[in-house]
Amino acid sequence: MQRIYLSGPMTGLPDYNYPAFNTEAARLRALGYTVENPAENPLPADAPWHMCMRDAIRQMLACDTVAFLPDWRQSRGANVEIELAIHLGMAVIPASGIVSPQEGL
Repeated sequence: MQRIYLSGPMTGLPDYNYPAFNTEAARLRALGYTVENPAENPLPADAPWHMCMRDAIRQMLACDTVAFLPDWRQSRGANVEIELAIHLGMAVIPASGIVSPQEGL
């Protein structure tokens, strides 16, 4: 089974975009994937950016695949995550492209 990390914009968005992260995590879990969702990390949502990124990268490194949410290009953190994932040889795909278990991964 693939372990998927969700990447996308949070800073400056209403509710830190947690509803979009949580909806996508639930969808992927229903398909049978293990999902690391940064919206579920133990830090408070208003923790300093660098602390959130450290925790997010820890989560990401436990995964095989990074699935990105819409508008990720406008996110400083998502850009860091995706660039790092590419350099580490991880699969990087749009979350919306995952439509059935193991498809395309």
